[in-house]
Amino acid sequence: MSLPPYTSKLSPEDAAHFLRRTAFGATDAQIRALVGKDARAVAQAALKFDARTAPAHPVPGNPFDPSSGATPGAMLQLTRAAWLFELMYSPNPLREKLALTWSNHFVIGTEKVKNHPALAAYLGLLRKHAAAPSFEGFTLAVAQTPAMLHYLDNDKNRKGKPNENFARELMELFTLGIGAPGKPNYTEQDVHEGARALTGWSLEGGRGNPRNTYLEAVRASYNPKQHDDGPKTYLGQTGKLSFEDVIHTAATHPQTAVFVSRKLHRAFVADTPDEQNVQGSAETFQRTNGNIGAVLEELLSSAAFYAPQNREAIIRGPVEYIVGAVRTLGQPKLEVKQILNLSQTAGKMGQTLLQPDTVKGWDGGREWINDSTLLTRMQVAAALSLGKTAPTLATAPGDLALFGSENSPVQAALKGLNPKQRVYLALVSPEFQLA
Repeated sequence: MSLPPYTSKLSPEDAAHFLRRTAFGATDAQIRALVGKDARAVAQAALKFDARTAPAHPVPGNPFDPSSGATPGAMLQLTRAAWLFELMYSPNPLREKLALTWSNHFVIGTEKVKNHPALAAYLGLLRKHAAAPSFEGFTLAVAQTPAMLHYLDNDKNRKGKPNENFARELMELFTLGIGAPGKPNYTEQDVHEGARALTGWSLEGGRGNPRNTYLEAVRASYNPKQHDDGPKTYLGQTGKLSFEDVIHTAATHPQTAVFVSRKLHRAFVADTPDEQNVQGSAETFQRTNGNIGAVLEELLSSAAFYAPQNREAIIRGPVEYIVGAVRTLGQPKLEVKQILNLSQTAGKMGQTLLQPDTVKGWDGGREWINDSTLLTRMQVAAALSLGKTAPTLATAPGDLALFGSENSPVQAALKGLNPKQRVYLALVSPEFQLA
């Protein structure tokens, strides 16, 4: 059974909840613009972004050009700052939220991928397929992008010398999931046979010392002579399986619907989602042949999404906390140096963009919070509200924007404070750090 819809017209609190989850945050005016609207229509409008033609940096005036970096390290810093700028100022915040979510699913890491064209293509791909009609098509595109080919060594996967890194992570982290104890979703033989079928793809350009190749054009290439075209058996399918056959089998496996739906629920509903609701989205995933946009439209307009127990049920990650603060403050234009610093500060809080801790991505939830990261969040809040370089706000955000409610218990404690003090204490409050 699919997820039941939310049938009430959006209240102010509903609208604030929707925008905290899908747009990182919003102003009081942006929230009130959704009040009284139908939940399905609001979800459809948020998902109506032109992802098909999304350039690497869609927002005009992005001051960061990674290709101007004088070293690989400088290029990476500019790449992160450029994306943070998009997250803060894009008119399509849900697209950026989804790109961030997918970067924690189809993980690559800049400790290994140090090529600007490869990273730009990867980010463009995440935006293009953010709410795509085919998860299988998304998975295939990611599998053949230079960043992923290099990161998981499938560019070294050749006939007679299979490299199993990508074949394993394709099932464990990108599609089926590892399964339950005693009931694995795949076998070691599936890994081996999958690797054989995935042979033949490599890269042209971008190789060698990153100091000399970090700006070099790179593209994926296929050499049929390096492809193992012998018979294979993979996840119960037997034949002369190709790269595309393996992606199709893994991406359309019934367990993939559950695994991917759970990821979307963790991103939009709760750090610990209700498994019955996950199954509802999984049924929609299967019924629509992996249509991510259809799953998201139903999810973001569901009774589960708006349920009281799922309000303030997600701990904002470092990037979401920073971006949420800027968007709640009305997207004031920060200085270039401030954005660079905030990009690096996100790393100090545990989330360096394009550099998850491991190939399985950031765990999120309570893992975001410890004494050190809380102190750094307080410093970010101070920099955006009390510091000498804090942005000047045309209008101080109200309770609906800051807390998601007009009747927050925090409000009484903040009465009598000047606007800057009030904003600072709101940004460090649990009510703001939970979405």
